[in-house]
Amino acid sequence: MSVRLQAEAFDPGALLGEFSAGHAKVGGIVSFTGLVRADQGEGTVLELEAYPGFTEGEIARMAEAAKARWSLADYLVVHRVGQITPGEAVVFVATAAAHRREAFEAADHLMDYLKSRAPFWKKEHGPGGAKWIEPTDRDLSDAARWE
Repeated sequence: MSVRLQAEAFDPGALLGEFSAGHAKVGGIVSFTGLVRADQGEGTVLELEAYPGFTEGEIARMAEAAKARWSLADYLVVHRVGQITPGEAVVFVATAAAHRREAFEAADHLMDYLKSRAPFWKKEHGPGGAKWIEPTDRDLSDAARWE
């Protein structure tokens, strides 16, 4: 079980390979990799700020709750901070459980939390300048379905 914040780029395939090793007793591993996208083809850069220690702790608290709710054998959350360009991976979530449904639901739940409620401050830098990004109504409704 691990939560990591890092400025450095990561290889999702390598993370999945490392995470999957040694999990012979689980029935399913689910992973999700989120990429920074250029809205409407514009060259934008996403900047994420976090409060060191606090942000990791809050994400770990939510991941531990997901572990208990879906009886996870393991989880991994890796999230970038700093400036990330379109096409780069910004988040990686992997869950391992005895059954696939639990692994899928836990990963989906964790992503909804990361997208809408995790303590990050997000700013988009584009041709029109910089602007702060807030969760969308869809992000919030996706997260609300787990309550």
